[in-house]
Amino acid sequence: MDSFGHWLRSPWRRSILAALAGALPVLAFPAPSLWWLAYVALVPWLTLARSAPTGKRAAYDGWCGGFGFMLAMHHWLFPFLNVFTVVLAALLGALWAPWGRLVRRFLAGTPSPGRVVAALLVLPSGWLGVELVRSWQGLGGPWGVLGSSQWEVAPALRLASVGGVWLLSFLIVAVNVAVAVLVLVRESRVPAVAGLLATAAATSAVWAWSPRPATDAGDRARIAVVQPGIVAGAGSADRRFDLEERLTRQLVGQNADLIVWGESSVGFDLDDRPDLARRIAELSRDTGADILVNVDARRSDKPGIYKSSVLVGADGLTGDRYDKMRLVPFGEYIPARSLLGWATSVGKAAGEDRRKGSQQVVMNVGHGLRIGPMVCFETAFPDMTRHLTGDGADILVGQSSTSSFQHSWAPEQHASLAALRAAETGRPMVHATLTGVSAVYDPSGRPIGSWLGTDSSAAEVYDVPLARGVTPYVRLGDWPVHAALLILAAWAVTEGVRTLRLRRPAPEPLVPPARTAHESPARPVR
Repeated sequence: MDSFGHWLRSPWRRSILAALAGALPVLAFPAPSLWWLAYVALVPWLTLARSAPTGKRAAYDGWCGGFGFMLAMHHWLFPFLNVFTVVLAALLGALWAPWGRLVRRFLAGTPSPGRVVAALLVLPSGWLGVELVRSWQGLGGPWGVLGSSQWEVAPALRLASVGGVWLLSFLIVAVNVAVAVLVLVRESRVPAVAGLLATAAATSAVWAWSPRPATDAGDRARIAVVQPGIVAGAGSADRRFDLEERLTRQLVGQNADLIVWGESSVGFDLDDRPDLARRIAELSRDTGADILVNVDARRSDKPGIYKSSVLVGADGLTGDRYDKMRLVPFGEYIPARSLLGWATSVGKAAGEDRRKGSQQVVMNVGHGLRIGPMVCFETAFPDMTRHLTGDGADILVGQSSTSSFQHSWAPEQHASLAALRAAETGRPMVHATLTGVSAVYDPSGRPIGSWLGTDSSAAEVYDVPLARGVTPYVRLGDWPVHAALLILAAWAVTEGVRTLRLRRPAPEPLVPPARTAHESPARPVR
């Protein structure tokens, strides 16, 4: 152990080890999907930051761990952004520097039982603070939120219906802190065990008493997903449309209520190409279902390129249109292009900024069915699906294309997010892509049928149960985040008061009156 401590004295070795420790939780996400690992994956990182010789070194351990986590989570961006992927990981990793310092503040040495209890609240709150900041769209959005690793765990999905993915992240970090204390600090095991038992009790209570989506066996919708697969090279937009048309014709007679094409499934503005609009309308008449396409093109009625979910019925364009609101940094626009435009020279960053829409839209597709469309990584934002549910959407629909990252973990990571969004809102969700993975989930977040993988070119119909009522998360919103911020604020105030007390000068000691030859304390000279 002493030799290992000597080995860690090298700042570079310690930084590399911190980066590797930070990358470990990524194995809990798809594609590895070792979901159980999330509950112990932070222990090595916590151990390292706890043992830091100074608060400054603990902050570096937090930064390096955050760098490793972000780089591993977004490693599939390398072909797209090249070296800029490393730069982004380093910038985002800095968000964990204060968290590393917090770890040392609470867990260094032999923490008292009171300090362990505080750690079980403050450290998960600090992690949520980091996730909140990096979830801002301009910083890349909430991709890789720790709670998302639990997308296939039924009890966790029930918890998501109460507090969203944020509650899952909080509990996962709390469990990791408790495990770290159990392993490293024998004297403080009692509060750690109490924390684990409290987490188990809360999870069981939610499982037993949280409201379930109200479903009726006869209240269902038949939703079809059209996934053409990879179509590349010259004239790919026309050839993709032809393939989507052929696949959609396979749905004739299958009584679909809605047919969904993936993101960028139409590469032309339909007002400029009425011939394509007529072909889609003919498909709608033949199949008896409205078709939700996604147009990625320069618009004829306003300047700029938009990504838009457009609904086409038997009589043509219905007028329902949703323009994507949250664009992918560097993929669809370059933040501060005058400063960062050089990113286009080292990778496949956007040569021209896409334009964004101004509001979400709920569409009526007939049969009394209302859908809430989103485009691409918008499905990573829990507030968007929550608002669509509150606005009356019966089914959430995400249109995506991960064709640039086909042979990576990205398609499966993206498809898994829809399970969380379904569980949070109590609404089924359809995740339709151009090239896979496409997936459909019921109102509890359970998969319906099988995924359409990245090797599939198919049209598939899913029998989707509908639900009534709303979940506590839809009603209450991001309350775990607000609670975490209150905990951090309370801790900051407590620390501030404690610091002021330590800095306050001590009162001057009482000095007895000086004695002289002509007086005594009992009879002073008058």
